[in-house]
Amino acid sequence: MTIATNAEPATPPAPRPRSAGQPTAADLLAAAVGAVPGGAARPGQQQMVHAIEQSVDSGEHLLVQAGTGTGKSLAYLTPALLVDGPVVVSTATLALQSQLVDHDLPRLADAIEPVLRRRPTFAVLKGRHHYLCLARLDNSAEEEPEDALFDAPGSGGTKWLGEAGRLGKQIQRLREWAMKTVTGDRDELDPGVEDQAWRQVSMPARECVGANRCPYGADCFAEASRARAREADIVVTNHSLLAVDMLAGRHIVPPHKLLVVDEAHELVDRVSSAAQAELTPDQIDRAARRARTLVPAEVGEALAEAGDALAVGLAEAPAGRITTGLPAALSGACTLLDAATRRALDAIGDIKSDDPDPVRKQQAKAVLDELSKTAQRLLEEADHDVAWVEKPDHGGRRALVVAPLSVAGTLATHLYDERTVVATSATLTLGGQFDTVAKSLGLPPGDGWQSLDVGSPFDYARQGILYVAARLPRPSASGLPEAAGDELLKLVGALGGRTLGLFSSRRAAQQAAELLRARTDLPILLQGEEALPLLVRRFREDRASCLFGVMSLWQGVDVPGDSCQLVVIDRLPFPRPDEPLAAARAAAVDAAGGSGFAAVSVPIAAVRLAQGVGRLIRSTGDKGVVAVLDSRLETARGYGQFLRRSLPPFWYTTRQDVALGALERLRGS
Repeated sequence: MTIATNAEPATPPAPRPRSAGQPTAADLLAAAVGAVPGGAARPGQQQMVHAIEQSVDSGEHLLVQAGTGTGKSLAYLTPALLVDGPVVVSTATLALQSQLVDHDLPRLADAIEPVLRRRPTFAVLKGRHHYLCLARLDNSAEEEPEDALFDAPGSGGTKWLGEAGRLGKQIQRLREWAMKTVTGDRDELDPGVEDQAWRQVSMPARECVGANRCPYGADCFAEASRARAREADIVVTNHSLLAVDMLAGRHIVPPHKLLVVDEAHELVDRVSSAAQAELTPDQIDRAARRARTLVPAEVGEALAEAGDALAVGLAEAPAGRITTGLPAALSGACTLLDAATRRALDAIGDIKSDDPDPVRKQQAKAVLDELSKTAQRLLEEADHDVAWVEKPDHGGRRALVVAPLSVAGTLATHLYDERTVVATSATLTLGGQFDTVAKSLGLPPGDGWQSLDVGSPFDYARQGILYVAARLPRPSASGLPEAAGDELLKLVGALGGRTLGLFSSRRAAQQAAELLRARTDLPILLQGEEALPLLVRRFREDRASCLFGVMSLWQGVDVPGDSCQLVVIDRLPFPRPDEPLAAARAAAVDAAGGSGFAAVSVPIAAVRLAQGVGRLIRSTGDKGVVAVLDSRLETARGYGQFLRRSLPPFWYTTRQDVALGALERLRGS
């Protein structure tokens, strides 16, 4: 393994042999950036292009850390277009997927068509449930009253009629849209519909009978999207579908030689989610209703009894990780469910070619089979799984959940075989090294992969200050301590707004908002009080405003310019003790003689902190201060230094007067 950094730029490898007149990736990059007036390829882009070409030639996998502003999308798309067959690009967020498909790829195609001598093609590949299902739509009128009755919120007759009427109108609009849409993609439906309505007309993959058995198979929107993907140069998908593809034997995404994983720091969590399963009373109730016309009455009653038993068990069990075996009530519910689902599956039998309603039969079987497998998995209580009881703080759906302790083995087995993988993100090094992230992604130590840090075009030491309030007491209780609140008031007051507050808990964010509203006249925007896109837009447009929120803001906010010149982080974002997977993984390391805190909690905090700090500098003209109100970033000798090495190289200080002075100067500029 070799590591190239900005301090010692990598020597570009020799270009690949090519036939006369064939463009190189550098040619395509030059054409792409040259299409913008005054555009020129950045050093980081050039390094990435050369490294990806070398990786494709050698077959070695590649980790590339590319800071915000590098232009990494063009850097991986241009060499991808010279690879034989489709290249798959996987993203973590819908925002990046939309940016690639709606902006980057069309502009790239326009710019390089004269150089490539053909127009490159691209396609989006999403999960089957993102597409309208004509077979399900045909049956929606039959299912609508029943599902509306059981699933609509509220219990009063008038309210139920309102909910059911709204659902019916949305489904009718979906029927009309079905006659006009070309793709059947939910994201093209404007205005959108509620999830409850969409479920009536979409088909989860596990419930699909397949195009050959479906009466609408020839017109299937999901199958059409896969056909387009097989013919495209670039296929854009998401981490969740990529994970499902790996777990299902790699038959969803078209065969390819190169996979680019953008936002790669999110991949492990998405694979963990895809490998997760859960049981809820509502699931069992819906399965029983779907199966009731296909099984004897006593079998349907057994399913209902299992659902009731699970509801009782979840009510009795405390929320959190299960460490000493399933409680008796939950174990009994799983046993009843396993037996009932097996009886139901036997009663339904196989789907035959002359079945009058294969779609409904397949749906019932798929749901029952998934419930049976989840019940068996929970009863097995395997060491490689973690189980917990989920109970939302403010009521809502309760669930019994099981997930893998680690997905590194899954990734090692399924991610890298028969393709070259390029994983890139702004946060792939922790403590200045790639090793921790590489291990989590299933890469062996120092073998078969290379790494490259192309840095960032930003001059962090000149553009920003990292201020740690080292004199504050070590945070203890949840919420916002009084001393931290006083510090927040001084910082925000010095700048006069323009503050993004990233908090470790909803309670802390609420307390901060209440404090600033009581002690200042600044507009304070609080996540949860309005839709997040609206809050971000108001924050961007009003320079005096402050936006406070929790974890989803740590990655999802992009506000360049002087609307965001202060980012405040209340405490280091270590996983909470009640985060079941993180706690279980840390406990496993402790049991093996290591430090679970160092091996699990610190790396999680490092990635989260780097993502949060990264909200400040979004363009070469940005300036500002990151203020961390957790003294441990300075005083904790071991992990404090590790965390700081995982951050961009801001000018560092622990002096309050320096931070306040910088903010006052920004206010006057």
